[in-house]
Formats: sequence, structure tokens, C-alpha cells
Amino acid sequence: MHITSAAFVNDAEDGLIEDFKELVERLAPAGKNYHHHQTGEDNADAHLKRTLMGHQVTMAITDGKLDLRPWEQIYYAEFDSQRKKRVLVKIVGDKAAN
Repeated sequence: MHITSAAFVNDAEDGLIEDFKELVERLAPAGKNYHHHQTGEDNADAHLKRTLMGHQVTMAITDGKLDLRPWEQIYYAEFDSQRKKRVLVKIVGDKAAN
């Protein structure tokens, strides 16, 4: 629930995770003089990375279990670790009639 963190679903493979890290760093590099920094902040790259990766995940649940494919995982990525974070899980739907 923080503006510089992302949530996404993808293949649970270490090489792919490293590729994501390299991609977002190439597209929104740390240390660049962003316009956002003129407000006194220094984390514009984290905001941009979050926008690139997405901020929420919607998943189906069947018989009380997440409908993840065999290699999928839900990932939480934090691009600005300076602040405390919270994760919100909401379950929306109807309980099946017995």
C-alpha cells in the first residue's frame, strides 16, 4: 500500500527476477535529476518503477486456494525502502451456497 512499491504475478525464476530489476533500472535509473526532486524528495525513480511494474494483483481463488499456474508467484517489490510499509489483502466475492 505504498506509492513506491509494486505487486505483480510472474514466473518464479531467479533469472527472470534479475531481468525485471535490470529493466526497471534501465528505464528509471536511480541518481538521475528528476523533476520530482525539485520538491525536496529524492525517490522519483522509485515512483516510476512502481508505475512500470503495477501496484495491485487480482487473483481468482478456487476451493480456498489461489489459482496460480504451476510456476507463478505473487511478488512484492519495494523500490524505496526508507519508509514503513503495509500490505492489504482484500477478498471480494460471494460465499458459494451449500
